[in-house]
Amino acid sequence: MKKISTIVLGTVFMIATVFTGCESVKNTSNQQRGVAIGAVGGAVLGGILGNNIGKGGNGALGAVLGGVIGGVAGGVIGTKMDKQAREIETALPGAQVERVGEGIRLVLGENAVRFDTNKSTLTAAAKANLDKLVPVFNQYPDTNIQIYGYTDSTGTPEYNLTLSEQRAASVKSYLIGKGLVASRFVTTGLGIADPIATNDTPEGRSKNRRVEFAITANEKMIQDAQKEAGK
Repeated sequence: MKKISTIVLGTVFMIATVFTGCESVKNTSNQQRGVAIGAVGGAVLGGILGNNIGKGGNGALGAVLGGVIGGVAGGVIGTKMDKQAREIETALPGAQVERVGEGIRLVLGENAVRFDTNKSTLTAAAKANLDKLVPVFNQYPDTNIQIYGYTDSTGTPEYNLTLSEQRAASVKSYLIGKGLVASRFVTTGLGIADPIATNDTPEGRSKNRRVEFAITANEKMIQDAQKEAGK
């Protein structure tokens, strides 16, 4: 992460030098220049983050979280996401919660969201853990939530792809049943793709059987942040 930050800071510094030396920009206010530089720097950071996540697996999720708004508006969104990430960690200790760009990556392993063998039926333990997330998701209604289902490599790729789609859909259906708005959710089954551990051991296969969430700002949050940034 330190390496990424260094690259981004260097890039933003060069952008800032160009901006401040350009005659057409000299007549703008400091705030306007800051927002412009932040927006460009945010775009650079988003591309690097998306590429970085993609190289470590989670290519689809990385593509979603890699895009950023940047500038003052991006900072407003980032502050809200920081708070939401902390609340998720408090509600569900042990879950992997990671702030990426201006979004949140949430990984629920097999121990948190367990399904019956070769089925998409949520167990009682899985439902209890999802119940802990509902109040947090309700508190931040201006977010989109993409749900990705993954399996290990046991069985055919075609079978696992279908099973992962069904499991992601089960999580969505359960959360909607708890009162969350259906339009906030998109589900994707990725089957055996993007393993986070080896499939050669039982422990590794267990880690690969997981559900991941990409939580991002919806259009309303973005517009509200842009209005707040313009004050």
